[in-house]
Amino acid sequence: MGKKERAKERREKRMQEISILRTIPYSDHQRWWSTETIAVVTGGNRGIGFEISRQLAMHGMTVILTSRDVSVGLEAAKVLQEGGLNVAFHQLDVLDALSIKQFADWLLQNYGGLDILINNAGVNFNLGSSNSVEFAQMVIETNYYGTKNMTQAMIPLMKPSSAGARIVNVSSRLGKLNGRRNRVENVAFRGLLSNLDTLTEEAIDRMLSTFLHQVEDGSWETGGWPQLSTDYSVSKLAVNAYTRLMAKKFTDQPEGHKIYVNCYCPGWVKTAMTGFAGNVSAEVGADTGVWLALLPDQAVAVAGKFFAERREISF
Repeated sequence: MGKKERAKERREKRMQEISILRTIPYSDHQRWWSTETIAVVTGGNRGIGFEISRQLAMHGMTVILTSRDVSVGLEAAKVLQEGGLNVAFHQLDVLDALSIKQFADWLLQNYGGLDILINNAGVNFNLGSSNSVEFAQMVIETNYYGTKNMTQAMIPLMKPSSAGARIVNVSSRLGKLNGRRNRVENVAFRGLLSNLDTLTEEAIDRMLSTFLHQVEDGSWETGGWPQLSTDYSVSKLAVNAYTRLMAKKFTDQPEGHKIYVNCYCPGWVKTAMTGFAGNVSAEVGADTGVWLALLPDQAVAVAGKFFAERREISF
C-alpha cells in the first residue's frame, strides 16, 4: 500500500470514528455516571463555565463549581441549587498554589476525589480587532499554567473507574497550528508543537518563555506568532499541545486507571470575555465540552483530540 493510499485509509477511518461519535446518545444503558460521580469545573461562576456546570448537574451528577471570587461563586451555585441541582461551591484561584492545594485537600476529604475535570478558567483582554499584549503574562499564566497546575493537582485524585476519568480543556480555534487566518508562521515552533514524539512540557515552556521575552523587548510582532489576539492565541496553542501530551501519557495507564484528556473550542460565545459580541449562546458553547466529558465507555478511547460542534478538528 502506497503513501497516498495509507493517508486515504487513515482519513476514512477518522471520518468513520467521528460519524459514530456524533450519533452517540446519552441513553440509560450507556450512562456510566451517577449521583456519586464528581465533576469539578473551574471558572464556573459565569458564562461557559456556569453553563457547563448546569448541564453536567442536569445529567444527575455532583458538580463542584469553583470561582476565584467567593461571593459570585456562592451566588452562581445558589442559582443552580435552587433549580434542584446537586451543586457545591468552593473557592479556587488557579494562579495560587496554596488555593489549589486547599481545594485539593477539601475535595479529597469531602468527596474522595473526582471523576471529571473541566479546565475552563481563562482570561482574554482583547476585544474585537484589538491586539494588545499588555497583559500577556497574566493571560499565559491563567490560561496555560492555570490549566496545567490544576491538571497536575487533580490527577492524583482521579477516581479509578472502568469508564476512565475525563479531563476537558476549554480551548480555542485561535490556538490552531495551521489556521488559515491565524497560523503560526514560526516554522521552528510549529514543528515543535506538531511532533508528538518529541513534544515535552519543557518545550512548551521554552516557547512561552520566548514569546514573553519578545513581548518584553517589543519584538513579538516579527516573531512569527499568530496575528489575532496574539497572547490569547499563544496560550491556547500551549493548552492544545499540553492536551495531546497528557492524553498520550494517561491513556497508556492500566485498565481502570485511564484518564482521557481532550480539548474543544466552544466558538465565539456571547459572554463577558467577548464583550457579549459573540454569535453563539453559552448553552451551545458548553455543549461539546459536556458531550466530551460524558462520552460512553465504548467511545471513550477518544483522547488527545480537538473538537468543535461535536466534530473532531485538526490541531
